[in-house]
Amino acid sequence: MASYSQATIISISVILIMGIWSSSSSAAGREPFACDPKDKTTANFAFCKVSLPTKERVKDLIGRLTLQEKVRLLVNNAAAVPRLGIKGYEWWSEALHGVSNVGPGTKFGGPFPGATSFPQVITTAASFNSSLWEAIGRVVSDEARAMYNGGVAGLTYWSPNVNILRDPRWGRGQETPGEDPVVVGKYAASYVKGLQGNDGDRLKVAACCKHFTAYDLDNWNGVDRFHFNAKVSKQDIVDTFDVPFRMCVKEGRVASVMCSYNQVNGVPTCADPNLLKNTVRAQWGLDGYIVSDCDSVGVFYDTQHYTSTPEEAAADAIKAGLDLDCGPFLAVHSENAVKKGLLSEADVSNALTNTLNVQMRLGMFDGEPSAHPYGKLGPNNVCTPAHQELAHEAAIQGIVLLKNQGPSLPLSTRRHHSVAVIGPNSDVNVTMIGNYAGVACGYTTPLEGIEKYTKAIHQQGCSDVACTGDKSFNAAIDAARQADATVLIMGLDQSIEAEFKDRAGLLLPGLQQELVTKVAAASKGPIILVIMSGGPIDVSFAKNDRRIGAILWVGYPGQAGGAAIADILFGKSNPGGKLPMTWYPEEYLANLPMTTMDMRSTPSKNYPGRTYRFYNGPVVYPFGYGLSYTKFQHTIASAPAVFSVPVHGHRKAQNVTVFDKAIRVTHTRCNKLSLRVHVDVKNVGSRDGSHTLLVFSSPPGGRGNWAPHKQLVAFQKVRVVTGSTQRVRFNIHVCKYLSVVDRSGIRRIPMGEHSLHIGNLRHSFSLQAATLGVIKS
Repeated sequence: MASYSQATIISISVILIMGIWSSSSSAAGREPFACDPKDKTTANFAFCKVSLPTKERVKDLIGRLTLQEKVRLLVNNAAAVPRLGIKGYEWWSEALHGVSNVGPGTKFGGPFPGATSFPQVITTAASFNSSLWEAIGRVVSDEARAMYNGGVAGLTYWSPNVNILRDPRWGRGQETPGEDPVVVGKYAASYVKGLQGNDGDRLKVAACCKHFTAYDLDNWNGVDRFHFNAKVSKQDIVDTFDVPFRMCVKEGRVASVMCSYNQVNGVPTCADPNLLKNTVRAQWGLDGYIVSDCDSVGVFYDTQHYTSTPEEAAADAIKAGLDLDCGPFLAVHSENAVKKGLLSEADVSNALTNTLNVQMRLGMFDGEPSAHPYGKLGPNNVCTPAHQELAHEAAIQGIVLLKNQGPSLPLSTRRHHSVAVIGPNSDVNVTMIGNYAGVACGYTTPLEGIEKYTKAIHQQGCSDVACTGDKSFNAAIDAARQADATVLIMGLDQSIEAEFKDRAGLLLPGLQQELVTKVAAASKGPIILVIMSGGPIDVSFAKNDRRIGAILWVGYPGQAGGAAIADILFGKSNPGGKLPMTWYPEEYLANLPMTTMDMRSTPSKNYPGRTYRFYNGPVVYPFGYGLSYTKFQHTIASAPAVFSVPVHGHRKAQNVTVFDKAIRVTHTRCNKLSLRVHVDVKNVGSRDGSHTLLVFSSPPGGRGNWAPHKQLVAFQKVRVVTGSTQRVRFNIHVCKYLSVVDRSGIRRIPMGEHSLHIGNLRHSFSLQAATLGVIKS
């Protein structure tokens, strides 16, 4: 959905590809995981014969395993099978935005002291650039393979997080690509393609989309994720929560899906055959394995008391479709479950079929690792200049300009000989990489980035983001009085928003707002507020304060975040990011428990609804908002006024196919049903710049409570030189993007007048049904 015309990423990609083949680094002598060519006892095993189909190899291996050996392979720290020449394996590694050491499968040190740490996902999502997302995935998988070859990492990475940012307080919202299900799904498919490679059925590394499903609460108001039962309507499941996972499996062809801790409508997700076996595997066609979030099986037995015995818990999980347990539970209790007749050995074998299939596709049973296409990657392929430049470029593309009065930005090295750099996030490094990060190659803090352009007068003002005291305020105020401009770098960090920690509110913590206001009153030059955070913040005070000339949101911008911030501040780069989530006022939370999952509003109960699709009240900044240093004009070059949707008739009842003037997507020919829209984008400003075109659609009125106000149907990022025009061509899939989901969870295409929204442009078009023939019930 987003192809980006950008020389930077193309040139970086060329460097990366050349680097793979020109590197002299090697696999550092990693021994084969299995099928060692020097081991004559395994040489004739069918599972070691690369020439055979993977299915036959897996079947042969499973046939050689005892039940005791099988159950010890059902967990993340899978045991060795010495008699078959198979080593132990740690399945748990993480690569959310760079190779991470959060899981036990990855260790930094020695020849691998660090890895490229890209911006946190919420920041990269703000680029709305799917080619960038895939390019980051390629770099991360290069470094992951290199570290695997060096014996310090695995090949199975439990990333990305593709949950919806349903509630702005969620501590893990920073890990997600935001609130729109289509953007999240496109991010998932793009990043997964970058991670897993494009070598047919073979995998470079195996990605995992998590946490399935309706998981977006960690610890709020006495309710934690281990005890939470998410009560979700069928409508919201199909319309919102399923969308990113479905796209990840069907478009990204991800190798794994992780089920979550919570229950959904009274059933633990890791014990729900409707979710795992019927939806993920049967309907969507997952070619891979399903893994539990860590200790989830133990949680639904010990904490949720879903089953009476641990053997029942093990049986329920495996029969529901779970293949791998992050934790010891299945290894401890599955054998007894078989002995008690709760589970068959065939059930255990079916689970192993899926995990072993992935290991085979990764080449782990192909013998000598150095013979693998990526077997030559090593330390020289980690933290390369090209990789680090891509991290810098990603940070630039993710920064969002929210306010620019005057304009106050960009700053000038000719006029601004000194800049006061103030705030608890003004000289941070680890804060910039967010959570689920590893050890970065190196850092450029905001202060260091600014100092490369001009003299900086540095005062923190607050010792940390909690900002509980004002004893350092006067020094900060004095710095602002002296300097030609003031940059306040405020916001959050992992002490405020994190896994296990949801926020109580949306305001800046502690006395941060007071510090900003007092410094702004004293500064003799322009005042720039920089917000570093994952979740949205109510900065209404700064938006409405005329003394504060500009506001930037930089997310958690990664290892090169300080350089990117400075490049934007001083105009070397032109901001082009857009908000991937709505920024709400604090009052939005007044009647909004995190535990209420409903996406749609309920006016009779003063329930406001969630995300831009269903909330229609006041906002601080809307989803998709972001300014530039230049100006762009849009013109619709071509778009249909009427579009025909072919419909099959139906023998049983006409309203099965057409209900409330909306056609079931299953009753039309969806494959090539796309609306073609061409938009011209002209740069009428004085600077070259990148522009994100967001195309929204509003369905016909009268849909009651089962249609969104509007929904994103397409997006694309283009670079437009000043004075020039670029034509952007969209093919909007009618069934995927112009459909809505009714109260029964049925996806339908509304007939009648739809409206496209592209910036300030509006284009109306009519969808009309064209009957083809009769289909059987």
